[in-house]
Amino acid sequence: MSERLVLAAGLALIITLVLGPFLIPVLRILKFGQNVRDDGPKRHLKKAGTPTMGGIIFLVGIIVSSLITAEQPTSLEMVTLVGITLGYGIIGFIDDFIKVVMHRSLGLRAYQKLIGQFGLAFILMWISVHWLGRGTDLAIPFTSIHLELGWFYYVIISLVIVLMTNAVNLTDGLDGLAAGSTMFAGAAYVVIALLAAIHGVAVLAHETDMAVFAAALVGGTLGFLRFNTYPARIFMGDTGSLALGGALASLAVLTKSEFVFIVIGGLFAAEALSVILQVISFQTTGKRIFRMSPLHHHFELVGWSEWKVVIVFWSVALICAILGIIGYMPTLG
Repeated sequence: MSERLVLAAGLALIITLVLGPFLIPVLRILKFGQNVRDDGPKRHLKKAGTPTMGGIIFLVGIIVSSLITAEQPTSLEMVTLVGITLGYGIIGFIDDFIKVVMHRSLGLRAYQKLIGQFGLAFILMWISVHWLGRGTDLAIPFTSIHLELGWFYYVIISLVIVLMTNAVNLTDGLDGLAAGSTMFAGAAYVVIALLAAIHGVAVLAHETDMAVFAAALVGGTLGFLRFNTYPARIFMGDTGSLALGGALASLAVLTKSEFVFIVIGGLFAAEALSVILQVISFQTTGKRIFRMSPLHHHFELVGWSEWKVVIVFWSVALICAILGIIGYMPTLG
């Protein structure tokens, strides 16, 4: 098993590293460049024109590696993981295409993205509950308590999936931040998927393939950091960030760690919460809590260098990943 995990991560890493030097020039020629907000940190203006939609690079690496190294690549678990990840990536790709290629700054309308995201969330949950037998109970992190939610499970967990997926998207605002943070979350899910297999959370024989997918996620994001750390040569775009959010959400649902996902993705949750609080505060009081949201921009405007913000936030993501593993273990009973 350990050999397959190393192979999955290594193959995804190699594919991503090989594809990068080919795709980056192509995106430059096509002028698929990033637009930069005028109201953001001024030092970000120099990033305008940097190729975006680079999530395609690690998506290929993750998917190809997973299917090659999985014990049964056609198992329902693997098909679900790959399909949901691709689905969210396609939503992001369409959004990027409209913004970058068609030069419509808003991209997909909010309701269009939400319809697609909630639709994929319900497909994921339906497969998990009705075809994979995962059930509609919800494990409470750091405890052995399981709450049976029945139909309400679909309401609560669809919100978790969509909120956390978009939280990953919001985190993708600094070079390497989202990719590095997802790498740590993916590593946590390698451990959690193995624990789920050992304790029989997954009822099918090929549940360890979830760990293979998580390992490929780690390798793909690690490889992307070669091109995405400061100063970034390419950005992942919504194509990549929504796909990463979908991948993590799929792992969370299939390992029955839906609320643990919030702990593992604590950094993502904090980024999203900063935006929510900023909007509420400004609309109700006319005042801003942060100099700018999401949270990483606040620290930039306070005076931190971009690299310092990324390193500190990566450290937080690592701590959250470790806490998530700790919080998952009692849920196994």
